[in-house]
Amino acid sequence: MKNNVTEFILLGLTQDPVKKKIIFAIILVLYIATMVGNLLIIITIKTSPTLWSPMYFLLTYLSFADFCYSSTTAPKLIADSLSKKKTISFNECMTQLVGVHFFGCMEILTLILMAFDRYVAICKPLHYPVIMNQRVCENLLILVLIISFLHSITHIFIALSLPFCGPNVIDHYFCDLQPLLKLVCIDTYLIKLFVLFNSGIICIVSFTILMISYILILYSLRNHSAEGKRKALSTCTTHIIVVIIFFVPCIFIYARPPINYPVDKMVSVFYTIGTPLLNPLIYTLRNAEVKTAMQKLWSKRPSQQDK
Repeated sequence: MKNNVTEFILLGLTQDPVKKKIIFAIILVLYIATMVGNLLIIITIKTSPTLWSPMYFLLTYLSFADFCYSSTTAPKLIADSLSKKKTISFNECMTQLVGVHFFGCMEILTLILMAFDRYVAICKPLHYPVIMNQRVCENLLILVLIISFLHSITHIFIALSLPFCGPNVIDHYFCDLQPLLKLVCIDTYLIKLFVLFNSGIICIVSFTILMISYILILYSLRNHSAEGKRKALSTCTTHIIVVIIFFVPCIFIYARPPINYPVDKMVSVFYTIGTPLLNPLIYTLRNAEVKTAMQKLWSKRPSQQDK
């Protein structure tokens, strides 16, 4: 069937003019904080000679994924909050769809690698330098990028094959397959099941793998010293908080029968805009090494300028 739609109208989070202004202010502040926080982590790790371990290597790319993930949805939501006509072209919509799923999948897989890194460091410390060397980390990151690309390209192939021949109003603030499928002129039951299997299974399996990893790590701590337990628990607690914050909303959206609820948009805000902000806060406020490196980095800047 022929596709007659060249642009979509995004309804956003609300139609109330007062609430729109409130949303504009809140999302703008959150987005700026997300950009600054994640850039600060990337710059600190890249310039600090003490933060050279695989954990910080992976944290750099988690921050990069968060930076890009938030940028796929937040700027459009901010602009639309002050616009009367909230339109997005067909090509921009498809680009946003790819970005959301590519960087979302990248974040999920990076969290899994970080859990694996902590498992090896705590459960197999003698083999850690061999298992998690620089070359292995780089190869794992390449694998993450390949899987993320395949995941996102699957969604765009489905979207491009769909016939949009009538309504073009998306009851959401960004382009995703679930709201787009409501505008299609054919029966989408099988496609919805595929989306459930694709994104839903990734969320559930990844969350299960992460929880099992941290359970094994926590179980292995019984043989460690009090100081070792304290440091390991601090790191693992941080990671578990990030995992729960990110995966619970994702599972709610993608790992359920293809039914849309009014609360879906607010839940999506939490994992597309909220989580990318919480990650840098959690990893810096609970990590003494990162905080120390940041203090050293910024304390040098004035003295360098004086010279």
